Amino acid sequence: MAFEPPPRLVRALGETAPDGDDWLEKLPTAVQQAVALRELTVERVQVPGGRSSLVVLVRRPDGAPAVLKLAPRRARPEGERAALSHWGGVGAVQLLEPFTAEGVLLLERLHPDVSLRSLPEAKALLEAAGTLRRLWVEPPGGHSFEMVAERTGRQAEAMRAGADGEVASLVDAALASRAELLAAPPEERLLHGTFRQSKVLAGERMPWLAVGPDPVVGECAFDLARLVRDRVEDLIASPSGAATTRRRVKRLAESLDVDQERLRGWTLFRAVESGVRARRVGRPRDAELLLEFAGWL
Repeated sequence: MAFEPPPRLVRALGETAPDGDDWLEKLPTAVQQAVALRELTVERVQVPGGRSSLVVLVRRPDGAPAVLKLAPRRARPEGERAALSHWGGVGAVQLLEPFTAEGVLLLERLHPDVSLRSLPEAKALLEAAGTLRRLWVEPPGGHSFEMVAERTGRQAEAMRAGADGEVASLVDAALASRAELLAAPPEERLLHGTFRQSKVLAGERMPWLAVGPDPVVGECAFDLARLVRDRVEDLIASPSGAATTRRRVKRLAESLDVDQERLRGWTLFRAVESGVRARRVGRPRDAELLLEFAGWL
């Protein structure tokens, strides 16, 4: 099988592993082995695809469509497997093989080119909220999922290291917000971890299903925060972007019964963290958008 990983994946992995990573080198062989083991028929590699995994559209031996997903260890595919298993297809894509090789997932086929971003903004946010209601469940007993405090702790260290004069005040505000939010978290739920409109695809079994979780356990406001800045480029281009952002925070908080100030605080932290990281890996335009957005909060 002729195979080339999508350029987007190659670029993204270069950002997260600048010193090199042999996962990409081994990927063609890993794909061939995974396909042969399951007697799958390959249709095509999904392009542009994701930034942390390879997605291959396949058919099972009985002709049923499916998705074969391969991800490096640092993308935490086993956490994704555990979360999908716990959700059991409610609000999220169905896992078709509970136990398979490390870093390989066989998933229900959705419509890969139709996400919530294809809908008008108001409708997209409404459907996103409905999906989150189904995902925010109690984590399984004795779980090994990362906690919000752990994940944001690592991020906070990287933010401090990148806090030069241009962004120091925003980083200080984001870190102060994190410290305050972690002092008294209101609940512990299993969260998607990277939820946004492009992570919700059209399906047959249900109209919309979440894909690509990087699961974490913590408060719901943390999960909702990434959704607030969806279509950030449109917000920045709008003369009423700041006011629209504040209305969005209020509307989403009310629709999902989340404290508005806690949502604002996590939105600030996550936007600054993403902006500082974008600067660090050489994506200045993304950094500019994210940090301007954060300044509105």
